[in-house]
Amino acid sequence: MTNIKTFIKTQPVLAYFVLTFAISWGGVLILGAPYGMPTTKEQFEKLWPIVFLPFLLGPITASIILTGFVYGKSGFRELLSLLIRWRVNVRWYALALLTAPILALVILFALSLISQAFIPNVFTADDKLTLILKGIAIGIIGGGLLEEPGWTGFAVPGLRRQYSVFTTGLIVGLLWGVWHFLPTYWGSGDTSGVLSLSLLLPPCFFYVGVLPPYRILMVWVYDRTESLFVAILMHASLTASVLFILAPSIEGVPLFIYYLVLAAVLWAVVAVVYRRLKVQL
Repeated sequence: MTNIKTFIKTQPVLAYFVLTFAISWGGVLILGAPYGMPTTKEQFEKLWPIVFLPFLLGPITASIILTGFVYGKSGFRELLSLLIRWRVNVRWYALALLTAPILALVILFALSLISQAFIPNVFTADDKLTLILKGIAIGIIGGGLLEEPGWTGFAVPGLRRQYSVFTTGLIVGLLWGVWHFLPTYWGSGDTSGVLSLSLLLPPCFFYVGVLPPYRILMVWVYDRTESLFVAILMHASLTASVLFILAPSIEGVPLFIYYLVLAAVLWAVVAVVYRRLKVQL
């Protein structure tokens, strides 16, 4: 027990990642394994709250546990101050809220010139308001609020004491991406309950291709604002726009192509921030 306490005290960020994966993946394995892979959309919609709730609670639960254990009351006060820090320059709000939807719209518009399959859902859905409200709700609650008190509130400050914005963003971004793998694997069964690579591979590429550069930009914005509130909004913007409101009704190779282009553009944006704007990443 003493060795565990020493490890947590001396390596709090590493302990955070271990605990986050243990809670999230443990929940998926315990609650999802008995049902096997969903074989229909109806079955998935019935089961996903059971499987995904403990998964989504992993980052924030690990943050609360380790903040109390490592930093005590002062750690909670600092976390709260970051959460309610909203008075920042409006340009950071613009970057946080508009980066993902603008890039997605531009890319999808360009790809739709080749195939109309790339037209965003919001332009084709019968009930546009419901789609928008659902995307915003899931983005804010399931994305930003339940994840960023951990990724940004705990892991990022700890890593920034040792590493640059770029390295911190890359580390958190890659682990953030890998963290999504197990529930995606669980939900990637075909109508026979057999793993479908066309359902699994595109989102996996999204996790390792899109999330790391986007996280680097998130760390850059956080580094300039020290606002967990803005980080929550930036995460919510990506989830709401790319995965829901603007997501085209495609899968397999077309979806992979879209994510490939989005990843390339995001890495280009990171390069612009690094070289043209001369930001110390």
